[in-house]
Amino acid sequence: MSYRLLEIKEIKGTIKLLTGLHIGAGSDEIKIGGIDTPVVRNPINDEPYIPGSSLKGKARSLLEWHLGRINIVKRENDKGNVVYEGRPWNELRKDKNGKPDEKDRAICRIFGISGADAGDYNEGPSRALFRDCSLTKGSKEKLIEHNALTEDKIEVTIDRIKGTSGGGGPRHMERVPAGAKFDFVIHYKIMDINGDNGEVDRKNFKYLLRALKLLEMDALGGCGSRGYGRIKFEFEDPEIKAQFNDLKLFED
Repeated sequence: MSYRLLEIKEIKGTIKLLTGLHIGAGSDEIKIGGIDTPVVRNPINDEPYIPGSSLKGKARSLLEWHLGRINIVKRENDKGNVVYEGRPWNELRKDKNGKPDEKDRAICRIFGISGADAGDYNEGPSRALFRDCSLTKGSKEKLIEHNALTEDKIEVTIDRIKGTSGGGGPRHMERVPAGAKFDFVIHYKIMDINGDNGEVDRKNFKYLLRALKLLEMDALGGCGSRGYGRIKFEFEDPEIKAQFNDLKLFED
């Protein structure tokens, strides 16, 4: 196989929070009256940000579900727990000609594959690079003006039989408030593979946009089923914006 890097396409714009966002950082200690679950922050300026890994992981997971590329595997343990796993490269489906399934290959090309699962994978480097997302300048100034880089959302457990708040007391969830905006950048490599002039990677770009569209329809970060993490992508490039807006995910 021969490879040559032809182009790096830049997808950039802003991510607008339509509801509060919680991407957890973990906490070694919980102070009385303090936040139980803090958000991830930049250790230099203490500002919340969106890790590129959070965007990439959720986008890939949603695309795998959308394309039917998820294995349901029972792990070998005493309890017989069922866990959900994406297909590693050495278990990819074969098409009628005995070649690796093109949708499986597209996912691996775009998002990459671990060395442990590489098998006979020889498609070159991961095409999509998801950068960490910082608050936009205007959004940061507005939040600081209102002394609200984050908010403390108090949640209680409801006894579903009695319809009253349950035991254990309130839980304090830190969130980035709705309305905040983050700059985002994704770089996408176009590779020439065996003289195809980047044809396959240009064709697969639609799957990356599908993954981002699915993310808009789902949720980013934790507690999505409780209303957290609804976002909207705002693209700078008018052509990419038009492609994104024209996507019909469940009609083909």
